[in-house]
Amino acid sequence: MATKFATATFLLALGATALENATFITYQPAFKDIIGENPKLELILQNKTYPFAHEAPVYIPETGDVFIVGNYQTKTGGQPIQISKIRSKNDVYVREQIFPDIPMANGAVNYEDGVLFASQGTIERPSALIYMDPEPPYSTEVVLDSFNGRRFNGLNDVVIHSDGSIWFTDPTYAYDQGFAPKPDLPHQVYRFDPGTGSVRAVADGLGQPNGLAFSPDESILYVTDTDSHRGNGDNNPERAATIYAYDVATYAKSPFLINRRVFAYADNGIPDGVKVDTNGNVYSGCGDGVHVWSAGGDLLGKIKLPDVSANFCFAEAGEMYILNEYRVWKATLSEDVHGALLGL
Repeated sequence: MATKFATATFLLALGATALENATFITYQPAFKDIIGENPKLELILQNKTYPFAHEAPVYIPETGDVFIVGNYQTKTGGQPIQISKIRSKNDVYVREQIFPDIPMANGAVNYEDGVLFASQGTIERPSALIYMDPEPPYSTEVVLDSFNGRRFNGLNDVVIHSDGSIWFTDPTYAYDQGFAPKPDLPHQVYRFDPGTGSVRAVADGLGQPNGLAFSPDESILYVTDTDSHRGNGDNNPERAATIYAYDVATYAKSPFLINRRVFAYADNGIPDGVKVDTNGNVYSGCGDGVHVWSAGGDLLGKIKLPDVSANFCFAEAGEMYILNEYRVWKATLSEDVHGALLGL
C-alpha cells in the first residue's frame, strides 16, 4: 500500500495555495533511499496563462541555467511553442523567453557545449535535430533533417550515447496536432552517427515512440510508448502507456536493439520523458507527477504533483527540476541521487 512520506513546501509568493496535493508517495521502502530523510518540493515558477513548462528540460552545469519548452495549444489557434531559459538570481527564479530558430521544439539533451533539440518542424520546415548555443544570441545549426532524403514525421526526444551517436524518436504528434504534413515514415527509433553520417532505424512496431534513456552502463535502452494519448483528443486506455526495455547488442561492429520487453506500465496518464539515475532506477513523467521504478521494474514511489508532468531533469546531486505544464518545481532528494546523463 502506498503511503505519503512528506508534504511539499511552497514559495507562497507565487500563490500556490491550491497546490496542497504536491507530495511524495512511497510504494516500496527503497524509495526512502531516493528521497532521503528530508525531501522537499518547491514551486519555483508559475504562469496561469500558457503551459510554458512541458518538455525538454536541460540543465547547464556551467551556469546553472535550465532550458525548457512549452506545450502546443490547439485551442488557442495553434500558437508556436515557446522556448525559455530559467535562471536563479539571489534565490529567485526568473524565466526568460528566447527565440532561437527551432520550429516547434520538443525534446532536448545536453550536447557538446550546448543543447540539441528535437524540432518537430512545420508544414514549411522539416523536422530536424538542431543544435543551439546556450548563450545569446542562441545561434543554431541543423544536425540532421531527413532519413536519407525522406522527411521525418516529427522528432520528439533525443539522447546521446557515450560513443557520440545520437538516438531519437519519431512519432506522429506533429501531424496529429495539425502542424506537420502527413507522415512519410513508420513510427520508429533512430540512431545517427555524426562521424559517418549514417542514420539507421533501430526499433519499430511502437504506437507513439516518445522518451528514451540509456541505463548507466548503456546495456539497456528504455523507450516510452505513449500511444494511448495521440495529441488530438484520440485517447484510448487500451493502447500503450508503457516503458519498453531493449538490450543493446553489437553485431558486425554496429549496435542493435534486441529482446524488447515491457519494463513498466503507467497507472496514471502516459510515461513521457524518461531518465535514469546512476543506480539504475528509472524515472518517468506521468499523469500525476514523476514515477520512479527500480531497475527491476518495481514501482518504488511517486513525486506527486497536481496534473501532468511530461518531463524533468536532474541537476546537481539530489536536485531535480520538474515541469508541470503551468508550473516548474524543484525537488530536493537524497544527495546520493545522481542523474546518469550528466553524472553530477
